[in-house]
Amino acid sequence: RDRAGLTFPVGRVHRHLKEGRYADRIGAGAPVFLAAVLEYITAEVIELAGNAARDHKKQRIVPRHIQLAIRNDAELSKVFRDVTIPAGGVIPSIHPTLVSGKAKGGKGKSQFASQEL
Repeated sequence: RDRAGLTFPVGRVHRHLKEGRYADRIGAGAPVFLAAVLEYITAEVIELAGNAARDHKKQRIVPRHIQLAIRNDAELSKVFRDVTIPAGGVIPSIHPTLVSGKAKGGKGKSQFASQEL
């Protein structure tokens, strides 16, 4: 772990790779590489979530901040496409067709027909 300069435990990653039966043999470099990738992705998510927490004037990162961090980043959103974050909420968005039609002109009338009978 020290030689690679990683914080994530290479030995534990190696053990999980062996116990997971992903392959008959696991090379010496595989757990080092996997630990480095996991550490990088974790650092990236934590940094973006910390920025989201600071934007909301909070000291603590909660699942909502992680959700906002992941979904507002194009690459992370692609990686975590099928992941559900409990208590993460949804990304705020309003569909363009639901925005008021008054801005497009027409003398004060909505672009939609009246629903009065």
